[in-house]
Amino acid sequence: MIMIMLKRCIPSLLILLLSWHPLVHAEEELLEPDKAFAFSATVEGDAIRVEWNVADGYYLYRNKVRLSSDTPGVSLGEPKLPKGKVKNDEFFGKMEIYRHRISGTVPLSRKDSSIDSFQLIAKYQGCADIGVCYPPITKRLTLKLPAVKSGSAVSELGNLGDSLGLGGNDDDILDPDEAFRFSMTVEDANTLVARWQIAPDHYMYRDKIKFRLTDPNVKLGQITLPPGEKKRDEFFGDIEVYHNQVEARIPLVRSSKEASRITLSATYQGCAEKTGICYPPIQKKLSFDLPAATTLLPASAAAPPASGESEIVSEQDRIAASLASGNTLLTILTFFGFGLLLAFTPCVFPMIPILSSIIVGQGKTITTRRAFFMSLTYVLAMALTYTVAGVVAGVIGENMQAAFQNPWVLGSFAAVFVLLSLSMFGFYDLQMPAALQSKLTNVSNRQKGGSLTGVAVMGFLSALIVGPCVAAPLAGALIYISQTGDAVLGGIALFALSLGMGTPLIAIGTSAGKLLPKAGGWMDAIKAVFGVALLAVAIWMLERILPVAVIMLMWAVLLIVSAIYMKALEPLPADGSGWRKLWKGLGLVMLIFGVLQLIGVAAGSKDYMQPLKGLNLGGGGQTVSQQHLKFKRIKTIADLQRELDAARSQGKYVMLDFYADWCIYCKDFEKYVFTDPRVQQTLADVVLLQADVTANDEEDKALLKHVKVTAPPAILFFDKNGKEMYGYRLVGAMTADQFLSHLRKVLK
Repeated sequence: MIMIMLKRCIPSLLILLLSWHPLVHAEEELLEPDKAFAFSATVEGDAIRVEWNVADGYYLYRNKVRLSSDTPGVSLGEPKLPKGKVKNDEFFGKMEIYRHRISGTVPLSRKDSSIDSFQLIAKYQGCADIGVCYPPITKRLTLKLPAVKSGSAVSELGNLGDSLGLGGNDDDILDPDEAFRFSMTVEDANTLVARWQIAPDHYMYRDKIKFRLTDPNVKLGQITLPPGEKKRDEFFGDIEVYHNQVEARIPLVRSSKEASRITLSATYQGCAEKTGICYPPIQKKLSFDLPAATTLLPASAAAPPASGESEIVSEQDRIAASLASGNTLLTILTFFGFGLLLAFTPCVFPMIPILSSIIVGQGKTITTRRAFFMSLTYVLAMALTYTVAGVVAGVIGENMQAAFQNPWVLGSFAAVFVLLSLSMFGFYDLQMPAALQSKLTNVSNRQKGGSLTGVAVMGFLSALIVGPCVAAPLAGALIYISQTGDAVLGGIALFALSLGMGTPLIAIGTSAGKLLPKAGGWMDAIKAVFGVALLAVAIWMLERILPVAVIMLMWAVLLIVSAIYMKALEPLPADGSGWRKLWKGLGLVMLIFGVLQLIGVAAGSKDYMQPLKGLNLGGGGQTVSQQHLKFKRIKTIADLQRELDAARSQGKYVMLDFYADWCIYCKDFEKYVFTDPRVQQTLADVVLLQADVTANDEEDKALLKHVKVTAPPAILFFDKNGKEMYGYRLVGAMTADQFLSHLRKVLK
C-alpha cells in the first residue's frame, strides 16, 4: 500500500519540482548524478553501511532515501540515518537535507545461511543549489555477505523491508539523451533543421523548445514548429506536446554572404508518461559551418530578441532587428529620422528655452555665425552624452540618467535656471553690494554660455538631467547593444538619434542669432520673455520632486506676476500700437489661467494643465474625485513572482507598469490614460501591478534588469500562465486610444 502511494504522489511532486524552475538554470554546468551524489555501500556483520559524498553546491533529500533488497531471502530493516538540516523547500515544505558526507546503517536479515551475496537497490534524489533537481536516482550494487555463524540471529529479522513496502522495482528511467535523441543539420546557407526522436511513453513540450544565437552577424528568423497534440496538464493547463518525433526549421537572417561559423544553443524539456517524472530542461550547444550564401533573408524576417515565440514583434524589437541589417548608412539615416520625430516630444521642448536663453544672454555681441556654433556645440555635447549613457545602459544595464533624478541634483539645476532668469530680468544691475553683484554676474556669465565650453557643459547637463525619456527607438538601440554587445553600431545609432533630436535646436538657436534685435527696448523685452521661460523650465523640473499643489501654486505665481508685468490690468491708451494690444491680450490669458491655478489648488485639483478638472461646478461646491486604475505596488523580484503565481492560480492576465516621478511619459499615462473609463473597463479583470523605481536603488535596478527594462516608461503583459507576452510590451508615450487598441490585441 505504501509503495502504491509513493508511486502516485512522487511523480506529481516531481513534475511540480522539475518543470517550473527557470530555464536560465539549464545553462549552468551540472554534474553527472554519480558525481553530484557519489554512493557506496559495504556489509558490516548484520548491517550494511551506506555512504553518500554530496558535491559542493548540491544537497540530498533525507526522506527520499529508499533502500531495499532485490534478492529473495534477503531483506532490510529501517535505515538509521543522521538528522539532516531543515530546509524550507518551495514545493515540499519543510524538508531535511544532507550536504557533504552522510553515513548510515541498515539492518540486514537473510532466511537462508547459504545466501552469500545479494543485490542492494538504493534510491535517492537531490538537487543543485541553482534550482535544478535531478530525477530519482536508482543504484544497484551486488554485495558479498559474510558466512553465518552457528546460532546467528540474522534470519530472525524477517522481511522487514518487504513489510514496509520498500521492495519492488519501478520503471527504469531513461537517460535524457535516450529519451529525447537530438540532432541538427545545415540544410542550406540560410536554414538549419533540428530533429528529435522521442522514446515511447515520453513526450516533449512544444513551448519549451527554444533556440538562442548570439552572433551579431547572424540572427534567428521565425522558427517553424508543427502543431502539437493537445494535452491537459495538471500544472500547465492546456498545452501542446510531441510524441515519437518532431522537426523544427530555423531560418537564419545573415548580414553577410560570406561563409562563417556559428554556435547555436537549443533548449527543450519533456516528461515520461508512465512514471510522471519530468526531466530538467536540456541544453545542447552545437557549432556549424555555414556555406557562402547567394541570397540573404531580409532583416524583417528576424525573430524578436530573447523570445522567438511571440505572435507579434514590439516596435522596439523591430528597431533592434533593423540594426542587424548590415547597412550602416541606412541605420544612420533611419535613427536620424527617429530623432527628428522625437524632437517634438515633451522631453526635448525644455531644451528650446535653455539654448535660446544662452544665445539671448550674449546680448548685442551675438552674430548668426556665433549663434550657429554655440547651438552646434550644445547639440553635440547633448548627443555625445546621450550616446555614452545609452551604451553604458545597453552594456551593463545601468541607466546613468536615472542616477541624476534625485532631489539634490534637480533642485540645484533648477536653482541655476532661476539664477539665469534673474540675470535676464536685469536684477544684477540693481544697487547691490559690489562683491555680491560681481559674484552673481560671474556665475551667470559662466553658466549662460559665455564660452563654447560653458555651452557644452550645459548641453551635457541637459542630456542627463532635463530629458531622461525612453522611447521605442532608444529602447531598440539598447536592446541591440545588450543582445549583441556591438557597442559601436549601437553607439552610432544613438548618436544619429541624438543629432536628429538636436537639429531643430540648431535651427532655432541659429535663427535667434539672426533675428534678435541688437539693442534697445526690444532686446530687454525679449530677455524678459526668456527669463520667464527659464523659470518655467525650473518649475517643470521641480515637478519630479515636489507635490502637485506646490507646483500649481508656482505656476499660478509665475503666470499672474508675468501678466502684471505685461500690463494686463492697465487700460490701453487710445493710440496703443498693435504690439501693445497683443501683449495685453496675452497677459490677460496668463492672468486668467493663473487665477484658475489658484482655484484648483484651493479645491484640491491634481492637474495643473486642467485645474478645474474633477470639480463639481453644478452645485454643492464639492470636488468630484477622478477614478484611477488601482495598482498593487511591488518592489522586488520576489514580489513579482509571488503576484504572478497568484494570478496564474486565478487564471488571470497581469499588467506590470514601471513608474518613476521623474518620468514625464509615466505621468502622462497616469493623467490621461489610466483615468480613461474605457481603459479601466477593459482592464477590469486584469491583475494590475506597478513598480515605482523613482528611488533607483539596488532592488529597483535588480527588478529592471530581471525583466530586461532599461528605464520607465515600460508596460509588460503576462498571460494566464504567468509568462510574459514579450512582443506586446510597450515603451514610450501613448494616447488613451492607442493604448486601448493595444489592450484589445493583448486580451483577445
